[in-house]
Amino acid sequence: MGKDIFQRIERAGKPSFSDILSKSFELFKKVWKEAFYHVLITIAILIPFLIIIYVPLFTMMGYSGVYNTYGYYEPFELPIGLLIVYAIIFFALIFIIQGLSLGIIAHFFKVCKKEDTGSIKETGSYFVFLKGKNLKKVMVLSLATVGISLAALLLCYLPIFYVMVPLQLFVVIFAFNEDLSVSDIIKASFKMGNKYWLITFGLIILSSLIAQIGIIFCFVGVFFTAFFVHIPIYYLYKDTVGFDDDTEEFRQENSF
Repeated sequence: MGKDIFQRIERAGKPSFSDILSKSFELFKKVWKEAFYHVLITIAILIPFLIIIYVPLFTMMGYSGVYNTYGYYEPFELPIGLLIVYAIIFFALIFIIQGLSLGIIAHFFKVCKKEDTGSIKETGSYFVFLKGKNLKKVMVLSLATVGISLAALLLCYLPIFYVMVPLQLFVVIFAFNEDLSVSDIIKASFKMGNKYWLITFGLIILSSLIAQIGIIFCFVGVFFTAFFVHIPIYYLYKDTVGFDDDTEEFRQENSF
């Protein structure tokens, strides 16, 4: 698609909120198993990083103080240098976790397109966006996501409501425009986010609430519904920017 994505965004019409939501429920019926697999894979690859983050933290909390030889309790203060090192490692791991999650979500968008359009084109492995040049892009996008989020939080929190919309569009634009540079992905996300901010914000909030419905089933159900939040974003992209639909071409080839 190349850089003509900017022209596509410019020419795109207004999507229907109710239509996107309706189609999202229908597609979820087809991809709920894949959504569950993507959640499990995400958890599996993140567990080692979470252990590295939280085990030292809980250990430090456990040694908040000691009793001296006279039986008096003395608070234990960690060296400032150690705290700084931990903070650096913490943010570095958060950045990696965010990048890995983006890669898995990008693949899920490919699965959504395949099921939605009936395409016979393979989506690749679950880690297709965590290899080669794609790995570098998801990590840079992760850094941009963390950086933009922190900047918005530092500006009295209110800007986070604005940037949360384009941030949610990073992955879907990347998934269907792998040849775009990271800077163009970010620019396209903000351009699309500015144009459809209200409807995107509404879809994010409502789909997030729906995705949490699984909690009522002893919390286990959330593993099945968690990725529902990405399906409305897929349809928002499809109904506005769109992509080269080769489905009909494949069907014609297979009809002979």
